[in-house]
Amino acid sequence: MAGDVTKSPAQPGSLSGSSKPGVTAGATADRPATLSAPARPGEPTTPPRMVKCPKCGADEREVARFCRRCHMTLRYTCPACKHEQRKGGSCEKCGVDFLKYIVAVVDAKKDSRDVAQERFDRRSGLVKNVLMIPLTGGLSLLSLLRPKRDKSK
Repeated sequence: MAGDVTKSPAQPGSLSGSSKPGVTAGATADRPATLSAPARPGEPTTPPRMVKCPKCGADEREVARFCRRCHMTLRYTCPACKHEQRKGGSCEKCGVDFLKYIVAVVDAKKDSRDVAQERFDRRSGLVKNVLMIPLTGGLSLLSLLRPKRDKSK
């Protein structure tokens, strides 16, 4: 019949009908489920290399960037040469002080942003004055001929 479903005994490792509580799919009572792929025959299995967090002492994998327990940075990357190291402050390879380098980069960006803002202000002022010619009779363009005052005083 079309609507009949026959029930079969549960297979070991199937999703339904597990005889032991806490046993997940793909696992049996004598073999727990693993997250990684099984090792191939003939290949040596090496455990992942671990490092200790200097702040809380938790074991972390060597490739971890942050401690999972206390969130401390475990690997630092030099902003200049991209060298990765365990300690921050200054680069072990090129000697650049991280803080001074970042401050210099931010100052350079700020200077270029200020120049671009001044250029935008001058252009927008000119466009405003040109659009106001019918109302002011061109007197607003005289402000462009005056020397600029220093705004920093």
